[in-house]
Amino acid sequence: MLNNTSYVGRFAPSPSGSLHFGSLVAALGSYLRARSQNGQWLLRVEDIDPPREVPGAAHDILYTLERFGLEWDGSVLYQSQRLDAYEAYLQHLLADEQAYYCQCTRKQIKAMGGTYDGRCGRLIEPLNQGAIRIRNQAAVARFDDQLMGEVTTDQAFASEDFIIKRSDGLYAYQLAVVMDDAFQGITEVVRGADLLEATVRQISLYQQFGLQQPTWLHLPLASLEPGFKLSKQNHATPVDPKSPQKALQAALAFLGQQPVAIESDVRLMLAQAVSQFDLSNLPRQREILLNPD
Repeated sequence: MLNNTSYVGRFAPSPSGSLHFGSLVAALGSYLRARSQNGQWLLRVEDIDPPREVPGAAHDILYTLERFGLEWDGSVLYQSQRLDAYEAYLQHLLADEQAYYCQCTRKQIKAMGGTYDGRCGRLIEPLNQGAIRIRNQAAVARFDDQLMGEVTTDQAFASEDFIIKRSDGLYAYQLAVVMDDAFQGITEVVRGADLLEATVRQISLYQQFGLQQPTWLHLPLASLEPGFKLSKQNHATPVDPKSPQKALQAALAFLGQQPVAIESDVRLMLAQAVSQFDLSNLPRQREILLNPD
């Protein structure tokens, strides 16, 4: 655990491909926010979904961040090093009847209307294998975002007993991200707006686990067309680590920030960007369409 500071932010990429412009925006936005607050900026590699991971991607992401001058504090935290902590807490939740096994299929859930109805949690004889779901006692349906304002979600979604460990044995994102943000002392989460709705589930876990939740700031997504964000899964073009200046200027413009002087040393560009970072200039929208040219 790191020492307390007034502000601790983070960037948490998954190693499912190289850093593209959309992920550069998320990295830069979180970096500028943290450094403008004289805070720490931590790096976490979310490598707990092996089927989606690309060999060498984690090293490639770290190398690209370094080439862009985005230097993090402390050592990199790999989620794959935290599996024992996740499992220990899951066992605590099961023993405390705050979680339970579920064997319902997607077809069955679809027949329930698309929202899981909690039936496995009401069995007289509890199951002892399958996916693990949280008994969602908090059922948070709204929160305040530093950029997007009040965010509300469907109550059925907010109240659902959602999965925290998959039936294939992999730990769910919702559990891992909450445990790791708490472990690292993150005070504010800055990330893409594709995770806006998922935030209510994370807040529910914070409340149920008795943890201090961070504040939230969700940045617009870079999209090629409405609803089609740049992503590694969509084979977005990686940014060029050998020539970072142009992409850095483009990312600053995307975030509504003033341009900086082009320098051979990108760290000088970042220092200027930090000094003139203005939260009020961030676009208050969920996605921004990129010019294909």
